[in-house]
Amino acid sequence: MTFIDLFAGAGGLSEGLKEAGFHCLFANEIMPTYARTYQNNHPGTIVTTADIRDLDADQVRRNLGLERGELDLVAGGPPCQGFSINAPVRRKDDSRNHLFREYLRFVEAFSPRFILIENVPGLVSFEHGETLRDISTALAGLGYGSDVRILGAAYYGVPQMRWRTIIIGIRGSELPKEAFPEPVVWAPIKPNFTTTFNGRQLVLSPTEKLDTHFTTVKEAIGDLPALKNGEKGDTVKEYAFSPYCSYQERARIASTGVYNHEAPRLSNINLKRLRFIRPGGNWTDIPHELLPKGMSIARKGDHTKRYGRVEPDGLASTILTKCDPHWGAYFHYDQDRSFTVREAARIQSFPDHFIFSGNMAEQFAQVGNAVPPLLAKAVGGCIYRLLSIT
Repeated sequence: MTFIDLFAGAGGLSEGLKEAGFHCLFANEIMPTYARTYQNNHPGTIVTTADIRDLDADQVRRNLGLERGELDLVAGGPPCQGFSINAPVRRKDDSRNHLFREYLRFVEAFSPRFILIENVPGLVSFEHGETLRDISTALAGLGYGSDVRILGAAYYGVPQMRWRTIIIGIRGSELPKEAFPEPVVWAPIKPNFTTTFNGRQLVLSPTEKLDTHFTTVKEAIGDLPALKNGEKGDTVKEYAFSPYCSYQERARIASTGVYNHEAPRLSNINLKRLRFIRPGGNWTDIPHELLPKGMSIARKGDHTKRYGRVEPDGLASTILTKCDPHWGAYFHYDQDRSFTVREAARIQSFPDHFIFSGNMAEQFAQVGNAVPPLLAKAVGGCIYRLLSIT
């Protein structure tokens, strides 16, 4: 099964789809460092580093030797906020240009059997749902029956509180219900966003408390070598232990060692604060005289993830583009430091053979912007099965 990946980032979506059985023919990403990471980890894919608005979609298809309708899947995470089929045409250099139109341009040029779009949960409520309705209408105009769900990554084995909006479309018919993956594990997550659209519940939750338990933070990163604050060490490190759970075994497939595992350097004041924070605790554990400016007047029930030390047997905060303790629970559970890029990548479910390019800030951004591969694999598996029988 073949696909192309637009707005590809470092390749989290592609990595998951590859694990589901797909092969990516072509990917486009505007950020050079992201594209370099993608190319290094997907050497069999043609990767272009360009503004998608400068690409001729029909020419890309011809270069791949494909006729319209031959491609199995167009996948990607186009910015959808603000898209409207009734919006006026804007200049090419207008920063407000709706990049989702470029995704549709490739769908029209390739006419794939399926389309896959991922976005933030807020897409559902954006502009009171009008953006999502316009997307559905636009896809229908190209001959696709589509539907949308909000998936909790933790329900598919990803050890963090991350949610994604997933839109799937099929060419020429109504989308089957089984296009979306059912949760495979139970996890203690609750949505804090709008979960209904046109009167329908979009969140796929376990129908009952499944026996299979969620992946914990310790299961995700507990076999990685210990580091001190600011410690870099060797570029490639040895594992601290043999894998002691299936998550670690999966992470190590085809791995030659631990890359991207260097500890960011925390300031002295953050180190002082950290020593008061218990696993599962947060800024409320910090003595008042050491609190960050502004936090001293916050209510105890506010900002519950800020300056958090993760609970080893719990889930991590959503991995952001910066694992900055000011914005989430990014302190290690028993080492006095914040997460490394590799630990963030493990929590995102990237395998260890997936190596990130660029400086540390760029690497964190690539990890935080990515679709968790395990979530992408679950979605891709459903599409793969439907492609196999249609």
